[in-house]
Amino acid sequence: MDGYYAFMLVATAFVLMMTVPALALFYGGMSRSKSVLNMIMMSFIAAAIVGILYVAVGWSMGWSGNGTFFADPFALVMLNGVETSDYIYVMFQMTFAIITVALISGAIADRVKFSAWVLFIPFWAVLVYFPMAHMVFSCTDDSLICGRIGAQDYAGGTAVHINAGVAALVLAVVIGKRVGWPKDKMRPHNLTLTMLGAGMLWLGWYGFNVGSIVFSEESLADEGLLMEQFYSETGRTFANTTLATMAAILGWLVVERLMHGKATSLGAASGIVAGLVAITPAAGAVDIEGALAIGAIAGALCAVAVGWKFKLGLDDSLDVVGVHLVGGIAGTVLIGFFSTSDGAGGVDGLFYGGGTDSLVAQVLGVLVAVAYSGVITAVLALAIKFTLGWRMNEDDEVGGADLAQHGESAYDLHTGVGGGVKSSVIAGATSAAPNEGART
Repeated sequence: MDGYYAFMLVATAFVLMMTVPALALFYGGMSRSKSVLNMIMMSFIAAAIVGILYVAVGWSMGWSGNGTFFADPFALVMLNGVETSDYIYVMFQMTFAIITVALISGAIADRVKFSAWVLFIPFWAVLVYFPMAHMVFSCTDDSLICGRIGAQDYAGGTAVHINAGVAALVLAVVIGKRVGWPKDKMRPHNLTLTMLGAGMLWLGWYGFNVGSIVFSEESLADEGLLMEQFYSETGRTFANTTLATMAAILGWLVVERLMHGKATSLGAASGIVAGLVAITPAAGAVDIEGALAIGAIAGALCAVAVGWKFKLGLDDSLDVVGVHLVGGIAGTVLIGFFSTSDGAGGVDGLFYGGGTDSLVAQVLGVLVAVAYSGVITAVLALAIKFTLGWRMNEDDEVGGADLAQHGESAYDLHTGVGGGVKSSVIAGATSAAPNEGART
């Protein structure tokens, strides 16, 4: 088993890389040049706060025992009583908590106070993510999603992507639109960063999905069976993750070409993420054909969904709702059609002769995740709105979050000096040119 522990160390490092720097670069490139550092900082601060908080109470809330919504927060506080040999599992789950919180930030880019985001992070992690992770990943007899509903979720379609997507939707509604949106063109300022971030996300996702293997009781009692399950299941999840992502790129670009006449690099990068999101819950449940179908369907659906925000008047700055919520729902529900009894869940879906039981379970799992995240996030978002307040003032928003919130500028091309406050005044004034920012 020495090789397995080495594998988990690498998987954990890969998942942490998904947030810093991969997601930070992906989101940073999509934002406006006057707010790119702020966008990157939202990911980095999420890693710092959630990581420490997870060790303090998160692991205990998720893994210390039974409970419908969460376990005893104080049973394993600060990992008291946890064997050091088990720290790798704690760190692995910690990286999931980190990226879930960081994902939300893309929906509220360019307009919120950094202090409000810092306040939101610990409350949302404790009240929303840690309980949801317990229900999905701990899977005790009392856990609402896994135990009572029976929804399959291999690596976090509900706990991570639907959870973050619903929170993003709620925050975008509560906080409101950016100044000038949608009249002003707010296109990505650096697609090279976005493409680099997407590629790093794809690489890191192998840790995310392939590292999420859970061994059966029979395998744990027999090392030969354990290794057989390890090789079989990791092979399946690795192949499914790869092929679903490739199919999603094509699905997104076909829709983009049909709707807008061009296949764009931003579309390809977004297709990568859409495919990865959709295959996350299904990675161990489906075969190759199912993975290809899920990826293609999710890529196409998400490409359509990102255009809905303009029709609905929803300023989801970097398409968190269109990609993570829609992609997470698609991947979770499609398990009910494409799941195979040869997979990790041992359940045949509708297209494999299993009837509608699996489909019903997957839909119920989605509804529970949406309701739980939506209600609690709304209460928390409104509480912050009417106390500290979410929004920067209009002058700061127009001038850019980097200067207003951090006293820095990402690009000091006109000054030839560093990114401090004095040089940022000039750079900030030049960074508000038309046609910068997120997807139009």
